[in-house]
Amino acid sequence: MKTIRIATSLLALAAGPALLPHSALAQRRSGDVAAWVTTPDQSQQLRPQAGLAFGKAAPAGAVIEVDDSQRFQTMDGFGYCLTGGSAELLHAMSAPARAKLLRELFGSGPQDIGVSYLRLSIGASDLDATVFSYDDLPAGQTDPTLARFSLAPDEPHLIPVLKEILAINPKIKLLGSPWSPPAWMKTNEATKGGSLKPEYYGAYAQYFVKYLQGMRAQGITIDAITVQNEPLHPGNNPSLLMTAEPQAEFIGRHLGPAFQRAGLKTKIICYDHNCDKPEYPLTVLGDATARPFVDGSAFHLYAGPIEALSKVHDAYPQKNVYFTEQWTGSKTSFASNLGWHVKNLEIGAPRNWAKAVLEWNLAADPNQNPHTPGGCTECLGALTLAPGDQVTRNVAYYTVAHASKFVPAGSVRLGSTNAGVLPNVAYRTPSGGHVLLVVNDQASPQSFSLRYQGRTAAATLPAGAVATYVW
Repeated sequence: MKTIRIATSLLALAAGPALLPHSALAQRRSGDVAAWVTTPDQSQQLRPQAGLAFGKAAPAGAVIEVDDSQRFQTMDGFGYCLTGGSAELLHAMSAPARAKLLRELFGSGPQDIGVSYLRLSIGASDLDATVFSYDDLPAGQTDPTLARFSLAPDEPHLIPVLKEILAINPKIKLLGSPWSPPAWMKTNEATKGGSLKPEYYGAYAQYFVKYLQGMRAQGITIDAITVQNEPLHPGNNPSLLMTAEPQAEFIGRHLGPAFQRAGLKTKIICYDHNCDKPEYPLTVLGDATARPFVDGSAFHLYAGPIEALSKVHDAYPQKNVYFTEQWTGSKTSFASNLGWHVKNLEIGAPRNWAKAVLEWNLAADPNQNPHTPGGCTECLGALTLAPGDQVTRNVAYYTVAHASKFVPAGSVRLGSTNAGVLPNVAYRTPSGGHVLLVVNDQASPQSFSLRYQGRTAAATLPAGAVATYVW
């Protein structure tokens, strides 16, 4: 018998409805354990199932045992990257349709999916309609005092949409990431590629300060920033090459002290790139000047294994780990993405210490617009938004929802071992309930037993399906 342990202490087994996550309550069906399933053929999409009953029968097949005496990181949340393009498309909807959709995404009602974390671009990302920074100047001009700094590019769409989101969920966490500094600060004086000139390290640190203060003046608190999106990928538009040693110097001698002088509590997160280069965050964290200012490291999974997060965590266990981006390609299928994303991101990243898990762009139009010249042309949004308030929910909507709807911020990951089948992760929610996310990564249906405090409930998952269990 294969055994998958998920550790828990002596909490009441027959947890009544009061212990269910906020959004699960109204959808509960009879039984001790409520369940929701999504299948690769899309015949079931976050569909409530008949409840499972705990009993004393001997378990059959694989066993997933939940035992919350083993507790790990506290989750900050699950969500998406709210690109400038996503905000523009949302803002183009009629006010009633947008309000309904934002409530579904960020609300805590029975039909909502409870997104609790968003990543924003500081300046333009490649999924904005145009390239911009907050201090753009004609060629040959500089502004080291940032006298011309302005958040005006974000005022037409991003800031209004954020305010509507915050009215629904004031506690949502926001992460800001720059794709490029102003071109005049760079060695090539262009939006694409180049490096930050050392003589502008101080000015760029103040650029972050002004951004955070400006957003706060709008009623928008940024919980954390990463220093540079994909610092080893200078081929995007916009982008910047920033290797580990310059990033450590920038944080330790400029950005961290600037935040300190300004009284900013915003977290500083290093790296923000692929899992194939854990030596990058290890170098930054190994710098004695930078380390006191660094909250942790952020990762993407376009290269390398998700276990790289644990490698960095194990070296610096007091520093946090975040998973901040993964795209879905518009030329790929729902079936090919569902299991892979849940196994590696919504399950794999938290099992390797991630406090937040974010998929890439929240929304795009039917042609994967808008994007900058040279930006991503195949980034499928979690939502496709078309004229006339048409909304299509794509695979990333469901991969995130299977976690965000049931695992609110403040949930604690529980111990879990994996016997090679049925990858899973378990949580104890702030209200005292339990959540188990499971994916069947096999080509045939899999039956298993969920065991808690010596009692078991039998379940079967179709091939490639994802399920969330709540009790």
